[in-house]
Amino acid sequence: MVDEDTAGHAVDIDVELGDAKQLFLVATDGGNGYSYDWADWAEPRLTGPAGEKKLTDLKWKSASSQWGQVRVNKNAGGGPLRIDGKAVEYGIGTHANSVIVFDIPAGYTHFKARGGIDNGGSDQAGEATIKFLVYDQQPPADSSGGSREASAALDGLEVGEGLAASLFAAEPQLLSPSNIDIDHRGRVWVCEIVNYRRHNGRRPEGDRILILEDTDGDGAVDSEKVFYQGRDIDSPHGVCVLGNKVIVSAGDKVQVFTDSDGDDKADSQEVLFTGISGSQHDHGIHAFTFGPDGKLYFNFGNNGRQIKDKNGQPIIDMNGNEVKASRQPYQEGMVFRCNLDGSEFETLGWNFRNNWMVTVDSYGSIWQSDNDDDGNKGVRINYVMEFGNYGYKDERTGAGWRTARTGMSKNVPEQHWHLNDPGVIPNLLQTGAGSPTGITVYEGDLLPMFRGHLLHTDAGPNVCRAYILSDDGAGYSAKIRDILTGTQDKWFRPSDVKIAPDGSLIIADWYDPGVGGHGMGDLERGRLFRIMPYDTDGSYQVPNFDFDSIAGAIEALKNPNYAVRYLAWQALHQRGAEAATALEKMAQSDNPIYRARALWLLGKIEGRGAKTVQQAIADKDPNIRIVGVRLARQLKLDIQQYVTPLVRDPSAQVRRELAVALRHNDSPQMPELWATLAQQHTGKDRWYLEALGLAADGREDACFEAWLKQTGSQWNTPGGRDIVWRSRSDAALPLLVKMLQAPTISEAEQDRYMRAFDFHEGDAKEAALKSLLGL
Repeated sequence: MVDEDTAGHAVDIDVELGDAKQLFLVATDGGNGYSYDWADWAEPRLTGPAGEKKLTDLKWKSASSQWGQVRVNKNAGGGPLRIDGKAVEYGIGTHANSVIVFDIPAGYTHFKARGGIDNGGSDQAGEATIKFLVYDQQPPADSSGGSREASAALDGLEVGEGLAASLFAAEPQLLSPSNIDIDHRGRVWVCEIVNYRRHNGRRPEGDRILILEDTDGDGAVDSEKVFYQGRDIDSPHGVCVLGNKVIVSAGDKVQVFTDSDGDDKADSQEVLFTGISGSQHDHGIHAFTFGPDGKLYFNFGNNGRQIKDKNGQPIIDMNGNEVKASRQPYQEGMVFRCNLDGSEFETLGWNFRNNWMVTVDSYGSIWQSDNDDDGNKGVRINYVMEFGNYGYKDERTGAGWRTARTGMSKNVPEQHWHLNDPGVIPNLLQTGAGSPTGITVYEGDLLPMFRGHLLHTDAGPNVCRAYILSDDGAGYSAKIRDILTGTQDKWFRPSDVKIAPDGSLIIADWYDPGVGGHGMGDLERGRLFRIMPYDTDGSYQVPNFDFDSIAGAIEALKNPNYAVRYLAWQALHQRGAEAATALEKMAQSDNPIYRARALWLLGKIEGRGAKTVQQAIADKDPNIRIVGVRLARQLKLDIQQYVTPLVRDPSAQVRRELAVALRHNDSPQMPELWATLAQQHTGKDRWYLEALGLAADGREDACFEAWLKQTGSQWNTPGGRDIVWRSRSDAALPLLVKMLQAPTISEAEQDRYMRAFDFHEGDAKEAALKSLLGL
């Protein structure tokens, strides 16, 4: 066994072969997955009566590598062989899990080498651990130890405090689930992948969408159906069940399948979106989620690049921009919102790397994770402030995060996301190394410790977690609580987590020796686990729902399962004014989550919008006032009806939403309202500052002028200096010069303020810089 604590990152190997005819060189992961396990057989040679022969002078009989290629005198990635920073004279580079087979020539009785971790792995921020094994006959199928049988699936997992876990389904019921959804009947819909990357075409019939059901309520799946199978959904990344319609994200398109006769088979399919790049790539299109406002939310990673309508025409979003990664203004990964038919398309955030999935809570707040450049311990969780730039690449130039720049942080995660640049939204949480996957919001009662908080899976560190949210100025902070962890079984690769109608959780397990690098080492396994309170009997009892009556639909609207709420939302929305009385009663609930859901629906009943907004913005709970602001924006109400009454709200989060609402508003009152919001910035809240910054987009000069008029000579405060630093107005430049000329300025402040010049251009910038130099 070799890990990064091993002296020289290598061990000596000396094996007596006797009269063996074959040599099997095996490199396997050491128990923590193979993500960074670049393995080198250094100076491999045979010795015996015939003398000494370099193994690199022989041709192998067969060779396999989990990632990259087996190479002579090069590592698995094609670079030079180096162990612990030192060049290897000659050798064979590979990547666990790997088997290399040689026929042994006559006259050789010993094998000697060093087994080491190549710098291609050790230079990354993850932890490489490799077993080097030598056999003289075919090695066992699993040389890394530990049972991979479904009967032992729970043995290597650690369950969080107060919780119980059970195996809900396992191979052969499903294979390699990338994403799941749970319908109103408690059935789990699975994106099952076989045809991925180097395995593409292995299943000629195509990949599948499965329906798995526990028909007798004993807590285990006993029915499996294939809803759809075809090459057009190979390597599906998302499934979203909305009544009899199923949205599948796969390849270069998003398709809607309809089961019109209730036989659990797709009877028709239509394209919703197309033209998306990133087919057979993890950074492409991802799953859809139904929001409390009746809209769809979804995203793609930075290989998605653009999205087109069902006819292949470019989409122009509601801001008038083509949805394309061209820095005008969008680049890299993006988050979207639209109506069920794809209309009213909005781009809500951009400049992510691989934002795998997005979720939205009952207040309309949007959350997701984002993967770093692998191995840099920069995985992040984001609150998606609408219309924000999230900093993966330089906003102006598109340069990567390693490119030198003024004020560049020494901290890698801060570098990675350009967090020192004006115009970048902060991160909710940095979680270190990982491969983040599914995310959802828990709003049920069965597991009260998670109510109102995020649930998330990360296949890299083998864990499903909760992020316990707290308010932090205009934004949020979070603490981690583990739910299910592969402490012993490092093949546990959670890919998604969803909430069942009874409030329990279902966690999908891709189950694989590694993650990342587009690898897929195991095609024969896949699992679902169920999470419940520790004192439960383990049964799975799904409530019966009545969507035909208003009272029944109201009750269903309270359910924690998204698919249930979709059907309830549609039923109540279709009843319109007839459902208003029941919704008004729900809008008076002591539970703010229920109030929010009712208000969204009430506000979309014809003629009820303005009244509902006034009710919401008068609520004692800031989250409900935020619902009022967001509802008013969707209804396109005049800002005087909701911004003006709240402009001095005690909640920074409410004022943040007002700033977002002012963005691209052309009313004459907008600059004065913006300035009033800006006056309340203390200099201690980056979330609030960035909300002000994006709000001023397109009207920077008018907003800054209004702020200067309100502040007068009292602008030079911590909050004022922040606003000058963030502003893109030409009028901010002379003040930026004054800040740089302050006799007490620190080196860090100097770097920070100088960086702000990079986000200005033109004659005003040149004049300011000459002034700074005394020219």
